[in-house]
Amino acid sequence: MATVLDLRGLRCPLVLVKARAELARTDPGAALVVLATDREAPIDLAALASDAGRPFSADRTGEGVWRCTLDSAFAPECS
Repeated sequence: MATVLDLRGLRCPLVLVKARAELARTDPGAALVVLATDREAPIDLAALASDAGRPFSADRTGEGVWRCTLDSAFAPECS
C-alpha cells in the first residue's frame, strides 16, 4: 500500500523536507507517492530515494503535476 503526499504548490526546499519526514514515518515495505508542482521535485526526490535505498520513478501529468514514487525498499531495482 502506498502513502500519497500532496505537496502541490510548495517550492523547494519544502517539498524535500516534508517528503523526508513522511518517508521516515512510512513502512519500508510501502511506497511513498509525492505529488508536486515544483520543477525541482523529481531531482530532489530522486536523491532522497537513492539515499534511502528505494527505487524511484517520476511522471509528469498533463496538468503540470509531478507524480514521484519512492518505491518499497524491498522492491527490485528499476532498470
